[in-house]
Amino acid sequence: QVDLVESGGGTMQAGGSLRLSCTASLYAYRIGCMAWFRQSPENEREGVAFIDDRAGPKYADLVKGRFTIFKDLSTNILYIQMNNLKPEDTAMYYCAADPRICYGMGRTDFRDWGQGTQVAVSS
Repeated sequence: QVDLVESGGGTMQAGGSLRLSCTASLYAYRIGCMAWFRQSPENEREGVAFIDDRAGPKYADLVKGRFTIFKDLSTNILYIQMNNLKPEDTAMYYCAADPRICYGMGRTDFRDWGQGTQVAVSS
């Protein structure tokens, strides 16, 4: 079991940037797959970005080129840098972790979840 705590959410105007952090109770290198998901009131929870040590980072098409997922292997923190934010990026953002690699992992496959941090983007 890995405890995850997200931070860094807030309100931003369209075109701005935010960096979210996810602090894990284990060092990041010991976790198989880490990911960011998001959920708005109108939509199901969707995967935004995934990272493990087997393959390179993977992104949802809606955020590709704007968001970057990375983790600090010397600590226990996962990040997502979000640039050129759009109003449709407004959502609760969740950090997720699982001992397995990311390949084939979907929303229902992750074992551990944080409580989420809210991101609101105004036009």
